[in-house]
Amino acid sequence: MISATGLAAERPESSHPATVSAVLPPSRRRRPLRGPVSRRARHDHPLLFLVPALAVLVVFFFLPTIFNFVYALTDWSSFKSEIRFVGWANFQALLESGTLLSRLWTTLVYAILVAVFQNVFGLLLALLLERDTRINRAIRVAFFVPVIMSALAVGYVFQAILEPDGALNEILGFLSGRDVTIPWLGSTSWTIIVVALVHAWKWMGLSMLIYLAGLKTLDPDIVEAARIDGASRWQTFRAIRFPLLAPAVTFNVATALLGSMNGFDIVQATTAGGPGGTTEIINIFIFRTFGQGLFAQATTMSLLLFVLVVILAFPLIRMLRKREDVL
Repeated sequence: MISATGLAAERPESSHPATVSAVLPPSRRRRPLRGPVSRRARHDHPLLFLVPALAVLVVFFFLPTIFNFVYALTDWSSFKSEIRFVGWANFQALLESGTLLSRLWTTLVYAILVAVFQNVFGLLLALLLERDTRINRAIRVAFFVPVIMSALAVGYVFQAILEPDGALNEILGFLSGRDVTIPWLGSTSWTIIVVALVHAWKWMGLSMLIYLAGLKTLDPDIVEAARIDGASRWQTFRAIRFPLLAPAVTFNVATALLGSMNGFDIVQATTAGGPGGTTEIINIFIFRTFGQGLFAQATTMSLLLFVLVVILAFPLIRMLRKREDVL
């Protein structure tokens, strides 16, 4: 019987693949596969799938942002055939005029109102619809429908509802038994509050879902322990549940505040900045200025709004994140 050791000893050295490859001439040696397989591997590289998204991002975001910085330093307008560099003249003229500062203040007030209304209503809805029942699921869907609707459509619908002879006054007149002709969108005092409520109504379904997700992640044992110790529902919510919702509050407050500062659609559809400019937020002002052919001034305003949003965004998010760490 021949052992395995003997077989290994009798095997010729030329049978080893490396030895065979060395003995064969270069024309007969096995080479790595090239052709369709290797080309397919190069074409299927994961980074190639990012090219379409990056192209859209560069064309529709980065390039306009860069040109925004450039044209803000020029005298670009429809009344001049040439574009000349004027430096900081546009910024100086806008800051010296009280109109821009008043529009920035209106934008800030509008954003704060929207953030408060949207988060209060969203949190109340989340608490009311927390139980996972069939009726609650249907109501959640109903309140989320405005989120996916066009903002312009929502604005025009409410503009018709809030007219002096609109549906809201008709309902109030039916309930009170007399004619009601309240100019909901014609008052210089409360119109901005009404428009902020419309904006908050459109987006409170999103806040509701975020708060619902936060409520679902809470440990039920902690809440049950508080109730066993004699805490009421309000005490449990104030001392335990609401502090544990800090990440959801951070997301909802930041998105509502910063998103409403860039608002345009609902205000344009309902009041177009009126009455008397009391709801003319900065984007409405930019739209009107651009329509007058003052392109450089409108670009400068949009740049100032961008800077304002950045200045407010980072401190706000940092403050809310610190609140999460403390809690």
